Amino acid sequence: MNSNAHGTAPGPDWDAIVVGAGLGGLTAGAYLAAAGKRVLVLEQFSIVGGNSHVFRRRRSYEFDVGVHYLGDCAPGGVIPSILSGVGLRDRVDFLEMDQDGFDLIRVPGVSVDMPAGWQEYRRRLTEAMPDEADGLNTFVDVCSSLGEEQRAALFEAHAWSAPDIAANTATIRQWGRRTLDDLFNHCGLSSRARTVLAAQAPNYGLTPRQATVARHTSVTDHYLRGAYYPAGGGQVLAAGLVEVIEAHGGQVRTRSRVRRVLVEDRRAVGVGLDGGKVITAGLVVSNADYPRTVLELVGAEHFPKSVVNRTVNARMGMPWLVLYLGLDIDLQDRPNANLWWYDTDDIDDYFARASAGETGEVPFLFCSFASLKDPHNRALCPPGHANLQVMTLCPPDYTWWGVDEGPAGGVAYRRNPIYLQRKKNLIDATLRAAEKAVGPLREHITHLEAATPLTHERYTLSSGGTPFGMAEWGGTARPGTATSIAGLHVVGASTQAGNGIAGVMLGGISCAADILGEPLLAAARQGAVYGDPDLLPDRPDGWDPREICRGSIRRSPGPLRPRRGDFAGMSG
Repeated sequence: MNSNAHGTAPGPDWDAIVVGAGLGGLTAGAYLAAAGKRVLVLEQFSIVGGNSHVFRRRRSYEFDVGVHYLGDCAPGGVIPSILSGVGLRDRVDFLEMDQDGFDLIRVPGVSVDMPAGWQEYRRRLTEAMPDEADGLNTFVDVCSSLGEEQRAALFEAHAWSAPDIAANTATIRQWGRRTLDDLFNHCGLSSRARTVLAAQAPNYGLTPRQATVARHTSVTDHYLRGAYYPAGGGQVLAAGLVEVIEAHGGQVRTRSRVRRVLVEDRRAVGVGLDGGKVITAGLVVSNADYPRTVLELVGAEHFPKSVVNRTVNARMGMPWLVLYLGLDIDLQDRPNANLWWYDTDDIDDYFARASAGETGEVPFLFCSFASLKDPHNRALCPPGHANLQVMTLCPPDYTWWGVDEGPAGGVAYRRNPIYLQRKKNLIDATLRAAEKAVGPLREHITHLEAATPLTHERYTLSSGGTPFGMAEWGGTARPGTATSIAGLHVVGASTQAGNGIAGVMLGGISCAADILGEPLLAAARQGAVYGDPDLLPDRPDGWDPREICRGSIRRSPGPLRPRRGDFAGMSG
């Protein structure tokens, strides 16, 4: 491809273009901007933040799309370290959940309140299932050791010699790439124990036969270091990163859909937007969905056949149905904890039935009580009310929802009668399950809307409408942030660092570290601050992270006005 054929001028318009403004792309962009690069972030939606954004309803409720809780947010934790490295240490407050039981796991015949700390977790597991104590102890021995090794590698591996790597990763090498199912079998655990131990597997959207021990452990260890919620909701994370990018000369543009990543001589040279505009840069970081990046934005012809084949045949993580609920009761009698409720003690069978579309009755729920986690945030709900999300996994296949392809391809689905009936039935079944799990709800509902996988794909363009990225990519490995194309990097839920808030932010800082050739995470944890924090803007009374996340184009004077639907969240 010849750039001059597109009318581009000699020399790049920007040093780096970030495609997609989820937290992975914003983290990479913030570190690149703080390092002195001219960064442009392009987001196709009307507000940045991806799954971290919030939406508002009736001037009464504010719902978090994807931030339900965070782990390891004490000083020196992963997320605080990432934020501190670009001057945001004092701009995000993390509120503790109940550290004696932040995840309430309810399986028929077994209840475990998950606490901070591996040893107390071990004690509660063996107390709840004493007949399986030997297997449970073996399981915790493996996972706690692997968790320590993973954490050490995050912060210290840049300084390790080859002998250090061998000495410090023994459990990772033995168990890291084997499946969770392999470890369950090794420990001789029953179906009930497997369900309790994998109860939070919907945090990463993979079945025990898909998830590696490393993936499961990274998520579990993350929360066992303490569970938190960001004061003001998930949007504050994205807003802070936008402030960093713009304070250091970058731009964040919304309603700017990238249709093509331009490649010349196996090097990324820029992007093409809707409408044909071309913007050039010597570096492109794609925070778009990984299969779409490879097969659509860049094009299979630019990648090795092995990468293309693995991507074509990739399986995505399970998607969610999410109910966003407002209630006229405050639920203050509940602990500040999430509820993981199962009406089955066979998690493998549950995943199989959910994937196959057997949803007449819903045997699993995740319930997140936002108004308990951030009780002083008056935007969440009126006084005396509650704000919560009730979630369950659901079928990923388009055909089950009555369509041949997803809304990213332009398919209209919101009036499709099959889709509407499937959605209604699943909402009704989820509400029936919620009343079993939480208690009477229907008579107290003041607001209800639902997001399906098609909703999620419409807003984020994720393949299959999942927030979890790829479940399988030709084996248990996932792609790193570098690609075979010079100047092209990838971040997001499908990369090695993993999904979830911490996973994508780790991927973002790792990507920037590779580009800049510096151990950014380790340095940030030790107190290094990149860029100039004094450039960050003051936050006046009434500071609104949503307005910050509309992007500089949205806030500039001119004819652009919010269109109907700009306030929309994840309903439809």
